[in-house]
Amino acid sequence: MKNSNITPTVEVGLIVAIAVILGLISTYLPLIGTIVDFFWSLPFVIIVIRQGLNKATYALIAALILLSMFIGPVFAIRLVLSFGLSGLALGFAIQKNFDAVRIFMMTLMVSFTAQVISVLLLLFVMDINVMDMQISMVEESFEETFALYQSMGMDQAQIDEAKAQVEPAIQLLSMLMPTLLLLMALINTLACFYTAKWILPKINLSIPDFPPFAEWRFPVAFLYLMVLALLGLYWGGTRNLSILYTVSINANILALFVGFIQGLSLLSFAANRLNVSKVIRRLVFVLLILNFMLFQVVSFTGLFDMFFDYRRRFSERK
Repeated sequence: MKNSNITPTVEVGLIVAIAVILGLISTYLPLIGTIVDFFWSLPFVIIVIRQGLNKATYALIAALILLSMFIGPVFAIRLVLSFGLSGLALGFAIQKNFDAVRIFMMTLMVSFTAQVISVLLLLFVMDINVMDMQISMVEESFEETFALYQSMGMDQAQIDEAKAQVEPAIQLLSMLMPTLLLLMALINTLACFYTAKWILPKINLSIPDFPPFAEWRFPVAFLYLMVLALLGLYWGGTRNLSILYTVSINANILALFVGFIQGLSLLSFAANRLNVSKVIRRLVFVLLILNFMLFQVVSFTGLFDMFFDYRRRFSERK
């Protein structure tokens, strides 16, 4: 694209056209479209880096208008909010020469905000409650499963017992809206970041690398968040404070997840010191992810590592 015959205006027009084509593929070819979605932010990342945030914003608005004409405003807004804004944030952070961590965190915050805006628009403009829809789909799926078991001759008492076990999980799902939105934002950010990291070097652009995984550390604030979450779960559960309980359970999951990442980083540090092969450590990581008890042990280890800094202690001992 760095051809002298291509003016900045023409370049923006071409990139907008590419974004529109990708949006059409995403809508009308569902299987391929799921993958194409992950590349939809790239055109706007490139515009921001080459020509600045203002032109990229105008390009995103133009793509929104064109896609609204072709596929309808609902799908167009979904693409813009889910991937377009993340692309602007990612490109801006790269243009400012931020390090990889700041680039990722900035993109994640913008993506999470976009997810919240998307849900609020569906709720207040179109009267669509995303969480109710998801819960209804889960309930229908379980009902179909139970009906299948019943048709196969399973004892009704066993089916009733299974339903009694499923109902609390469905109720819990209704409380986890913030966590689910953050998870969606995390997936979108990972997709934007790594597709950009793959494509940008091909056009002489690049994204900084993260520090080695064995060196990853998170702020000790997540340990304090876990303590507050546990207190909130106790007070909210014993005194029927539903809002406090809902906030606390989402904070608890967030703290556990971050603690687990730091716990894996600590294990990776230990594996490096012990010269454990990559195959073995990957198998161990998979086992830790699949086993909930081990998952919690690693999470709490990671949370305490934020305070005690075991890696520094090991290094000093050596």
